[in-house]
Amino acid sequence: MARVISSDCIMCGACEGECPVGCISAGDSQYQINADECIDCGACEGACPTGAISEG
Repeated sequence: MARVISSDCIMCGACEGECPVGCISAGDSQYQINADECIDCGACEGACPTGAISEG
């Protein structure tokens, strides 16, 4: 199951650079994870300073 980003996202971009498969991109008000590409490794979750990323 892919990780998800909540509305706690502050658009800092820390997660995007940590994703080994490049499935995170900036949306209108927060970053988004492409569920079809996410390998559920958790690298992004550890990089998020607000804890906005969790298991979906």
